[in-house]
Amino acid sequence: MVVTHTVLIVDDEASLRQSLSMVLKSSGYRVTTASSAAEASQFLKAGAFDLVFLDLKMPEVDGLTLLREIRRLYPHMAVLILTAHATMDSAIEAVRLGARDYLLKPIDPERILMRAREIIEENQEPTRLRQVVNQIQGLIDELNVVEPDASSSRSQATPVVEDPNRYFRRGTVALDMFTRRVHIGDRDVLLPPSTFDFLATLIRHAPNPVTYELLVQESQGYSLTRAEAREMSRWQIHEIRKAIEVEISHPRYIITVRDVGYRLIP
Repeated sequence: MVVTHTVLIVDDEASLRQSLSMVLKSSGYRVTTASSAAEASQFLKAGAFDLVFLDLKMPEVDGLTLLREIRRLYPHMAVLILTAHATMDSAIEAVRLGARDYLLKPIDPERILMRAREIIEENQEPTRLRQVVNQIQGLIDELNVVEPDASSSRSQATPVVEDPNRYFRRGTVALDMFTRRVHIGDRDVLLPPSTFDFLATLIRHAPNPVTYELLVQESQGYSLTRAEAREMSRWQIHEIRKAIEVEISHPRYIITVRDVGYRLIP
C-alpha cells in the first residue's frame, strides 16, 4: 500500500488516539499522534500535515488556542475538529477560525474516513486545477504555433452542452459540483467546503424553506437539537450572504423564514 497523505491526531484521550490511528492507518494514511497541544506544536514546527484531527477540550492548552497557532503557521492546512455535544459552542467557534468541519464523539470510522478523503481532495483541487489550466494553455500555445488560424476556427465550434451531473442550477445561481465553485450571474464565488454544502442544500430545496435541523442534517450529516442547528445555520448563512449578496442587510438570495429556517430565492 502506497502512503500518500499525512495525518496528525491531537487528543488527550489515549483510547481515542489509538482507535482513530488504527482506522486511518488501515486506509493507508501515515499517522502521528499527540496527547497535548504542546506535543502537537513540536510536530507542527517540524513540518505541515495534510490533515489534523483536533480535540477541543484538552488540559493546559485547549484546542482553540492550538488552532490559532496552526492558522498562523499553515494558513491553508486542513483541520477537522473532534468534539462532544458539551463543546458544541467551541466547535462552532473553531469553524469560524477556519476549521473545515467538526465530527461528534464517539467516532464513526466510516464517517471519519469519508470526511478525511473529501477534505484532502478539496485541498488538492486548487493545485490540480492550476496544473490542468497550465497544461491546456500550453497545448493552445503549441497549437497556435502549428496552426495560426486555429483560433478562428475554434471560435465557430459548437458550444459545449452543460453537464447536468456537474452543474446544479436555480435561476441565476449555479453550483459546479466538480470544482465546488459558485456562479452568481457573471460572478464566480469560492466558498469554504462546509459552507458550500449548506448552499447546495438550500438550492436542492429551493424555493421551499429548509428548517435549521434539516439544513444541518443534509449539509453536515448530523442530527442536532433545534437550538444547536439554528446556531450552526446562522453562521453558515452569514458566510454565504457575505459571499453572494450585494447587501447583507437586504439579502436578495437567502431569505430568513422566521422560527423555521431559510430558503433560497432563485
